[in-house]
Amino acid sequence: MTAISISAGRCLIGPDLVDASLIVTDGVIAGVDATSPRADLDLDASGLTVLPGIVDIHGDAFERQMMPRAGVDFPIDVALIDSDRQAVSNGITTVFHATTWSWEPGLRSAGNARQLLEAIEDLRPRLAADTRFHLRHETYNLDDEDEICQLLAAGRIDLFAFNDHMESTVASLDKPHKRQRMVDRTGLSGEAFDRLVARIASRADAVPASIARLAATARQAGIRMLSHDDASPEMRRAFREEGVTIAEFPVNEETAREAAAGGDAIVFGAPNVVRGGSHTGWTKASDMIAKGLCSVLASDYYYPAPLLAAYRLAADGILPLSRAWGLISAGPAHAAGLLDRGALAAGRRADIVLVDDSMPMRPRIVAVLAAGRLVHLTEADRLGAGTASRAAAAE
Repeated sequence: MTAISISAGRCLIGPDLVDASLIVTDGVIAGVDATSPRADLDLDASGLTVLPGIVDIHGDAFERQMMPRAGVDFPIDVALIDSDRQAVSNGITTVFHATTWSWEPGLRSAGNARQLLEAIEDLRPRLAADTRFHLRHETYNLDDEDEICQLLAAGRIDLFAFNDHMESTVASLDKPHKRQRMVDRTGLSGEAFDRLVARIASRADAVPASIARLAATARQAGIRMLSHDDASPEMRRAFREEGVTIAEFPVNEETAREAAAGGDAIVFGAPNVVRGGSHTGWTKASDMIAKGLCSVLASDYYYPAPLLAAYRLAADGILPLSRAWGLISAGPAHAAGLLDRGALAAGRRADIVLVDDSMPMRPRIVAVLAAGRLVHLTEADRLGAGTASRAAAAE
Protein backbone atom coordinates (compact mmCIF):
# COMPACT_ATOMS: atom_id res chain seq x y z
CA MET A 1 0.00 0.00 0.00
CA THR A 2 1.20 3.52 -0.78
CA ALA A 3 2.68 5.39 2.18
CA ILE A 4 1.22 8.89 2.55
CA SER A 5 2.59 11.75 4.57
CA ILE A 6 0.54 14.70 5.76
CA SER A 7 2.93 17.53 6.41
CA ALA A 8 2.90 21.04 7.86
CA GLY A 9 -0.64 20.90 9.25
CA ARG A 10 -2.12 21.87 12.59
CA CYS A 11 -3.04 18.44 13.96
CA LEU A 12 -5.37 17.45 16.77
CA ILE A 13 -3.06 15.31 18.92
CA GLY A 14 -4.72 14.33 22.17
CA PRO A 15 -6.46 17.45 23.53
CA ASP A 16 -4.23 19.91 21.68
CA LEU A 17 -3.88 21.36 18.20
CA VAL A 18 -0.16 21.27 17.39
CA ASP A 19 2.05 21.62 14.35
CA ALA A 20 2.90 18.08 13.29
CA SER A 21 3.20 15.67 10.39
CA LEU A 22 1.64 12.24 10.06
CA ILE A 23 2.78 9.14 8.20
CA VAL A 24 0.19 6.61 7.03
CA THR A 25 0.99 3.06 5.95
CA ASP A 26 -1.14 -0.07 5.56
CA GLY A 27 -4.29 1.81 6.45
CA VAL A 28 -3.13 3.02 9.85
CA ILE A 29 -1.28 5.99 11.28
CA ALA A 30 2.31 4.77 11.54
CA GLY A 31 3.73 7.83 13.24
CA VAL A 32 3.23 11.39 14.46
CA ASP A 33 6.18 13.77 14.23
CA ALA A 34 6.94 17.46 14.04
CA THR A 35 9.03 16.90 10.90
CA SER A 36 7.86 15.69 7.52
CA PRO A 37 8.50 11.94 7.15
CA ARG A 38 9.46 10.18 3.94
CA ALA A 39 6.57 8.73 1.95
CA ASP A 40 5.44 7.81 -1.56
CA LEU A 41 2.93 10.66 -1.60
CA ASP A 42 2.85 13.92 0.33
CA LEU A 43 -0.23 15.90 1.25
CA ASP A 44 0.66 19.50 1.94
CA ALA A 45 -1.53 20.54 4.88
CA SER A 46 -0.04 24.00 5.35
CA GLY A 47 -2.71 26.40 6.52
CA LEU A 48 -5.09 23.51 7.24
CA THR A 49 -6.37 21.78 10.37
CA VAL A 50 -5.87 18.00 10.43
CA LEU A 51 -8.52 16.08 12.37
CA PRO A 52 -9.73 12.51 12.93
CA GLY A 53 -12.44 11.37 10.54
CA ILE A 54 -16.06 11.91 11.59
CA VAL A 55 -17.94 8.89 12.96
CA ASP A 56 -21.67 9.23 12.27
CA ILE A 57 -23.70 6.70 14.28
CA HIS A 58 -27.12 7.90 13.12
CA GLY A 59 -27.76 9.25 9.65
CA ASP A 60 -30.81 8.70 7.47
CA ALA A 61 -30.21 11.30 4.77
CA PHE A 62 -29.72 8.39 2.37
CA GLU A 63 -33.51 8.04 2.34
CA ARG A 64 -33.68 11.16 0.16
CA GLN A 65 -31.51 9.45 -2.44
CA MET A 66 -33.78 6.40 -2.33
CA MET A 67 -37.04 8.39 -2.49
CA PRO A 68 -36.37 12.05 -3.34
CA ARG A 69 -40.12 12.62 -3.68
CA ALA A 70 -43.05 10.68 -2.28
CA GLY A 71 -43.63 7.65 -4.48
CA VAL A 72 -40.49 8.27 -6.60
CA ASP A 73 -38.02 5.42 -6.06
CA PHE A 74 -34.43 5.05 -7.23
CA PRO A 75 -32.28 1.89 -7.11
CA ILE A 76 -30.73 1.26 -3.71
CA ASP A 77 -27.22 0.81 -5.07
CA VAL A 78 -27.39 4.18 -6.83
CA ALA A 79 -28.69 5.81 -3.64
CA LEU A 80 -25.98 4.26 -1.46
CA ILE A 81 -23.12 5.23 -3.76
CA ASP A 82 -24.39 8.81 -3.97
CA SER A 83 -24.83 8.93 -0.18
CA ASP A 84 -21.30 7.62 0.28
CA ARG A 85 -19.91 10.46 -1.82
CA GLN A 86 -21.91 13.00 0.14
CA ALA A 87 -20.77 11.58 3.48
CA VAL A 88 -17.08 11.46 2.58
CA SER A 89 -17.07 14.95 1.06
CA ASN A 90 -18.35 16.19 4.44
CA GLY A 91 -15.57 14.43 6.37
CA ILE A 92 -17.60 11.39 7.48
CA THR A 93 -15.35 8.31 7.27
CA THR A 94 -17.52 5.92 9.31
CA VAL A 95 -21.23 6.00 8.57
CA PHE A 96 -24.05 4.04 10.17
CA HIS A 97 -27.07 4.12 7.88
CA ALA A 98 -29.99 4.41 10.29
CA THR A 99 -32.61 2.22 8.64
CA THR A 100 -36.15 2.14 9.98
CA TRP A 101 -37.72 -1.35 9.96
CA SER A 102 -41.35 -0.61 10.60
CA TRP A 103 -44.80 -2.15 10.42
CA GLU A 104 -45.43 0.27 7.50
CA PRO A 105 -45.18 -0.72 3.87
CA GLY A 106 -43.14 1.47 1.51
CA LEU A 107 -39.95 3.37 2.32
CA ARG A 108 -39.65 2.07 5.89
CA SER A 109 -40.93 -1.43 5.28
CA ALA A 110 -39.35 -4.74 6.18
CA GLY A 111 -38.69 -5.45 2.51
CA ASN A 112 -36.89 -2.17 2.04
CA ALA A 113 -34.76 -2.73 5.16
CA ARG A 114 -33.77 -6.20 3.94
CA GLN A 115 -32.75 -4.85 0.56
CA LEU A 116 -30.75 -2.05 2.14
CA LEU A 117 -28.87 -4.44 4.43
CA GLU A 118 -28.01 -6.71 1.51
CA ALA A 119 -26.95 -3.76 -0.63
CA ILE A 120 -24.66 -2.41 2.09
CA GLU A 121 -23.03 -5.82 2.49
CA ASP A 122 -22.56 -6.19 -1.27
CA LEU A 123 -21.32 -2.64 -1.90
CA ARG A 124 -18.89 -2.26 1.01
CA PRO A 125 -15.79 -2.88 -1.14
CA ARG A 126 -16.85 -0.03 -3.45
CA LEU A 127 -17.73 2.49 -0.77
CA ALA A 128 -15.18 5.00 0.52
CA ALA A 129 -16.58 5.34 4.04
CA ASP A 130 -16.70 2.41 6.43
CA THR A 131 -20.42 1.77 5.96
CA ARG A 132 -22.45 -0.01 8.62
CA PHE A 133 -26.08 -0.95 9.30
CA HIS A 134 -27.96 0.74 12.15
CA LEU A 135 -31.37 -0.91 12.49
CA ARG A 136 -34.09 1.30 13.92
CA HIS A 137 -36.70 -1.19 15.06
CA GLU A 138 -40.24 0.10 15.50
CA THR A 139 -41.27 -1.69 18.68
CA TYR A 140 -44.84 -2.32 17.48
CA ASN A 141 -43.46 -4.31 14.55
CA LEU A 142 -44.10 -7.63 16.24
CA ASP A 143 -44.48 -9.62 13.02
CA ASP A 144 -40.77 -9.40 12.18
CA GLU A 145 -39.33 -10.04 15.63
CA ASP A 146 -38.05 -13.55 14.83
CA GLU A 147 -36.31 -12.44 11.64
CA ILE A 148 -34.66 -9.50 13.40
CA CYS A 149 -33.48 -11.81 16.19
CA GLN A 150 -31.85 -14.02 13.57
CA LEU A 151 -30.05 -11.03 12.03
CA LEU A 152 -28.85 -9.92 15.46
CA ALA A 153 -27.59 -13.39 16.33
CA ALA A 154 -25.76 -13.59 13.00
CA GLY A 155 -23.97 -10.30 13.68
CA ARG A 156 -25.35 -8.61 10.57
CA ILE A 157 -26.66 -5.59 12.50
CA ASP A 158 -24.02 -3.14 13.73
CA LEU A 159 -26.21 -0.95 15.96
CA PHE A 160 -29.73 -1.71 17.14
CA ALA A 161 -32.20 0.98 18.21
CA PHE A 162 -35.64 0.78 19.76
CA ASN A 163 -38.07 3.30 18.22
CA ASP A 164 -41.67 3.90 19.19
CA HIS A 165 -43.50 6.39 17.00
CA MET A 166 -46.95 4.93 17.56
CA GLU A 167 -48.22 7.71 19.84
CA SER A 168 -47.12 10.44 17.43
CA THR A 169 -48.54 8.48 14.49
CA VAL A 170 -51.96 8.21 16.10
CA ALA A 171 -51.85 11.88 17.09
CA SER A 172 -51.02 12.85 13.49
CA LEU A 173 -54.14 11.19 12.09
CA ASP A 174 -56.09 14.35 12.94
CA LYS A 175 -53.49 16.62 11.29
CA PRO A 176 -54.06 16.50 7.53
CA HIS A 177 -50.59 17.59 6.44
CA LYS A 178 -48.72 15.15 8.70
CA ARG A 179 -51.16 12.35 7.98
CA GLN A 180 -50.81 12.78 4.22
CA ARG A 181 -47.02 12.72 4.44
CA MET A 182 -47.17 9.37 6.25
CA VAL A 183 -49.75 8.01 3.82
CA ASP A 184 -47.64 9.03 0.81
CA ARG A 185 -44.59 7.31 2.31
CA THR A 186 -46.45 4.00 2.57
CA GLY A 187 -48.16 4.02 -0.81
CA LEU A 188 -51.49 3.10 0.80
CA SER A 189 -54.82 4.82 0.46
CA GLY A 190 -55.81 7.01 3.39
CA GLU A 191 -58.47 4.57 4.54
CA ALA A 192 -56.11 1.60 4.35
CA PHE A 193 -53.48 3.48 6.33
CA ASP A 194 -55.98 4.33 9.08
CA ARG A 195 -57.05 0.69 9.34
CA LEU A 196 -53.42 -0.45 9.52
CA VAL A 197 -52.58 2.02 12.31
CA ALA A 198 -55.61 0.90 14.32
CA ARG A 199 -54.65 -2.76 13.98
CA ILE A 200 -51.00 -2.21 14.94
CA ALA A 201 -51.84 0.09 17.86
CA SER A 202 -54.10 -2.59 19.35
CA ARG A 203 -51.04 -4.76 20.06
CA ALA A 204 -49.58 -2.47 22.75
CA ASP A 205 -49.71 -5.10 25.51
CA ALA A 206 -47.31 -7.38 23.62
CA VAL A 207 -44.64 -4.75 23.01
CA PRO A 208 -42.69 -4.85 26.34
CA ALA A 209 -42.06 -8.59 26.13
CA SER A 210 -40.89 -8.23 22.54
CA ILE A 211 -38.42 -5.50 23.56
CA ALA A 212 -37.03 -7.76 26.29
CA ARG A 213 -36.51 -10.69 23.91
CA LEU A 214 -34.81 -8.56 21.27
CA ALA A 215 -32.58 -6.85 23.84
CA ALA A 216 -31.51 -10.21 25.23
CA THR A 217 -30.57 -11.40 21.75
CA ALA A 218 -28.58 -8.23 21.05
CA ARG A 219 -26.75 -8.47 24.40
CA GLN A 220 -25.79 -12.04 23.69
CA ALA A 221 -24.48 -11.03 20.24
CA GLY A 222 -22.50 -8.12 21.70
CA ILE A 223 -24.37 -5.49 19.69
CA ARG A 224 -24.63 -1.97 21.11
CA MET A 225 -28.21 -0.75 21.59
CA LEU A 226 -29.89 2.66 21.52
CA SER A 227 -33.27 3.92 22.68
CA HIS A 228 -34.83 6.69 20.64
CA ASP A 229 -36.61 9.77 22.02
CA ASP A 230 -36.61 8.73 25.67
CA ALA A 231 -39.32 10.86 27.24
CA SER A 232 -38.63 10.41 30.97
CA PRO A 233 -35.95 9.27 33.42
CA GLU A 234 -38.08 6.19 34.09
CA MET A 235 -38.02 5.24 30.42
CA ARG A 236 -34.24 5.68 30.30
CA ARG A 237 -33.76 3.51 33.40
CA ALA A 238 -36.00 0.81 31.97
CA PHE A 239 -33.99 0.65 28.77
CA ARG A 240 -30.68 0.69 30.67
CA GLU A 241 -31.86 -2.34 32.63
CA GLU A 242 -32.20 -4.11 29.28
CA GLY A 243 -28.59 -3.24 28.40
CA VAL A 244 -29.48 -0.28 26.18
CA THR A 245 -26.63 2.10 27.01
CA ILE A 246 -27.04 4.79 24.34
CA ALA A 247 -29.75 7.43 24.84
CA GLU A 248 -30.60 8.84 21.44
CA PHE A 249 -32.28 12.27 21.38
CA PRO A 250 -33.69 12.40 24.95
CA VAL A 251 -36.56 14.83 24.76
CA ASN A 252 -35.89 16.81 27.96
CA GLU A 253 -33.08 17.73 30.31
CA GLU A 254 -34.17 15.54 33.20
CA THR A 255 -33.99 12.47 30.98
CA ALA A 256 -30.56 13.49 29.69
CA ARG A 257 -29.40 13.92 33.30
CA GLU A 258 -30.61 10.42 34.13
CA ALA A 259 -28.62 9.11 31.15
CA ALA A 260 -25.50 10.96 32.28
CA ALA A 261 -25.88 9.73 35.87
CA GLY A 262 -26.07 6.17 34.57
CA GLY A 263 -22.94 6.53 32.43
CA ASP A 264 -24.87 6.22 29.17
CA ALA A 265 -23.77 7.76 25.89
CA ILE A 266 -26.07 10.66 24.97
CA VAL A 267 -26.76 11.47 21.32
CA PHE A 268 -28.18 14.69 19.94
CA GLY A 269 -28.55 15.85 16.37
CA ALA A 270 -25.86 18.01 14.81
CA PRO A 271 -28.51 19.86 12.74
CA ASN A 272 -29.99 21.00 16.06
CA VAL A 273 -26.68 22.76 16.86
CA VAL A 274 -26.28 24.23 13.37
CA ARG A 275 -29.84 25.59 13.27
CA GLY A 276 -29.79 26.84 16.86
CA GLY A 277 -32.49 24.49 18.09
CA SER A 278 -34.62 21.42 17.42
CA HIS A 279 -36.99 21.48 14.46
CA THR A 280 -39.49 19.64 16.70
CA GLY A 281 -39.29 22.22 19.47
CA TRP A 282 -37.67 19.75 21.88
CA THR A 283 -34.29 19.95 23.65
CA LYS A 284 -31.77 22.50 22.40
CA ALA A 285 -28.59 20.51 21.81
CA SER A 286 -26.15 23.34 22.43
CA ASP A 287 -27.65 23.87 25.90
CA MET A 288 -27.22 20.18 26.70
CA ILE A 289 -23.62 20.28 25.47
CA ALA A 290 -22.84 23.32 27.64
CA LYS A 291 -24.20 21.40 30.64
CA GLY A 292 -22.13 18.30 29.86
CA LEU A 293 -25.21 16.29 28.86
CA CYS A 294 -24.14 15.23 25.36
CA SER A 295 -21.34 12.88 24.30
CA VAL A 296 -22.26 12.33 20.64
CA LEU A 297 -23.54 14.46 17.77
CA ALA A 298 -25.02 12.67 14.75
CA SER A 299 -25.82 13.89 11.24
CA ASP A 300 -29.43 12.74 11.71
CA TYR A 301 -30.88 13.91 8.39
CA TYR A 302 -28.11 16.17 7.01
CA TYR A 303 -24.56 15.02 6.23
CA PRO A 304 -22.89 18.48 6.36
CA ALA A 305 -24.15 19.06 9.91
CA PRO A 306 -21.47 17.37 12.09
CA LEU A 307 -18.61 19.41 10.60
CA LEU A 308 -20.60 22.65 10.84
CA ALA A 309 -21.80 21.87 14.36
CA ALA A 310 -18.30 21.30 15.77
CA TYR A 311 -17.08 24.60 14.40
CA ARG A 312 -20.20 26.46 15.54
CA LEU A 313 -19.72 25.18 19.09
CA ALA A 314 -16.18 26.54 19.00
CA ALA A 315 -17.20 29.85 17.42
CA ASP A 316 -19.97 30.33 19.99
CA GLY A 317 -17.54 29.68 22.84
CA ILE A 318 -19.43 26.62 24.09
CA LEU A 319 -16.48 24.23 23.66
CA PRO A 320 -12.95 24.52 22.31
CA LEU A 321 -12.61 22.89 18.89
CA SER A 322 -10.72 19.89 20.28
CA ARG A 323 -13.61 18.99 22.59
CA ALA A 324 -16.28 19.88 20.06
CA TRP A 325 -14.60 17.58 17.53
CA GLY A 326 -14.69 14.79 20.11
CA LEU A 327 -18.50 14.86 19.91
CA ILE A 328 -18.35 13.83 16.24
CA SER A 329 -15.31 11.55 16.26
CA ALA A 330 -13.95 10.03 19.48
CA GLY A 331 -17.33 10.19 21.27
CA PRO A 332 -19.37 8.28 18.69
CA ALA A 333 -16.49 5.87 18.05
CA HIS A 334 -16.44 4.99 21.76
CA ALA A 335 -20.24 4.70 21.95
CA ALA A 336 -20.26 2.29 18.99
CA GLY A 337 -17.36 0.25 20.37
CA LEU A 338 -14.99 1.24 17.56
CA LEU A 339 -11.81 1.77 19.57
CA ASP A 340 -9.51 1.75 16.52
CA ARG A 341 -10.52 5.26 15.38
CA GLY A 342 -11.46 8.74 16.57
CA ALA A 343 -7.93 9.98 17.32
CA LEU A 344 -4.73 10.88 15.48
CA ALA A 345 -2.33 8.46 17.14
CA ALA A 346 0.07 5.74 16.09
CA GLY A 347 -1.72 2.47 15.43
CA ARG A 348 -5.15 4.02 14.89
CA ARG A 349 -7.08 3.57 11.68
CA ALA A 350 -6.03 6.30 9.24
CA ASP A 351 -9.34 8.13 8.95
CA ILE A 352 -8.18 11.73 8.56
CA VAL A 353 -9.72 14.98 7.32
CA LEU A 354 -7.95 18.17 6.28
CA VAL A 355 -10.04 21.28 6.88
CA ASP A 356 -9.69 24.84 5.69
CA ASP A 357 -11.16 26.72 8.63
CA SER A 358 -10.05 30.21 7.68
CA MET A 359 -13.76 31.05 7.82
CA PRO A 360 -14.64 29.43 11.19
CA MET A 361 -18.40 29.26 10.63
CA ARG A 362 -17.94 27.82 7.15
CA PRO A 363 -15.23 25.17 7.40
CA ARG A 364 -14.36 23.47 4.12
CA ILE A 365 -13.14 19.90 3.65
CA VAL A 366 -10.00 19.87 1.46
CA ALA A 367 -8.98 16.21 1.70
CA VAL A 368 -10.16 12.98 3.30
CA LEU A 369 -8.33 9.74 3.98
CA ALA A 370 -10.39 6.67 4.86
CA ALA A 371 -8.46 3.62 6.10
CA GLY A 372 -5.33 5.14 4.58
CA ARG A 373 -6.83 5.75 1.12
CA LEU A 374 -7.13 9.22 -0.31
CA VAL A 375 -10.86 9.29 -1.13
CA HIS A 376 -11.55 13.01 -1.49
CA LEU A 377 -9.39 15.92 -2.62
CA THR A 378 -10.48 19.38 -3.72
CA GLU A 379 -7.05 20.97 -4.24
CA ALA A 380 -4.94 18.71 -6.42
CA ASP A 381 -1.86 20.94 -6.11
CA ARG A 382 -1.52 19.85 -2.47
CA LEU A 383 -0.65 16.31 -3.56
CA GLY A 384 2.92 15.52 -4.50
CA ALA A 385 5.08 12.47 -5.11
CA GLY A 386 7.19 12.57 -1.95
CA THR A 387 9.97 10.19 -2.79
CA ALA A 388 10.38 11.46 -6.33
CA SER A 389 10.39 15.11 -5.31
CA ARG A 390 12.99 14.55 -2.60
CA ALA A 391 15.22 12.65 -4.98
CA ALA A 392 14.98 15.49 -7.52
CA ALA A 393 15.76 18.06 -4.87
CA ALA A 394 18.86 16.17 -3.79
CA GLU A 395 20.39 16.11 -7.28
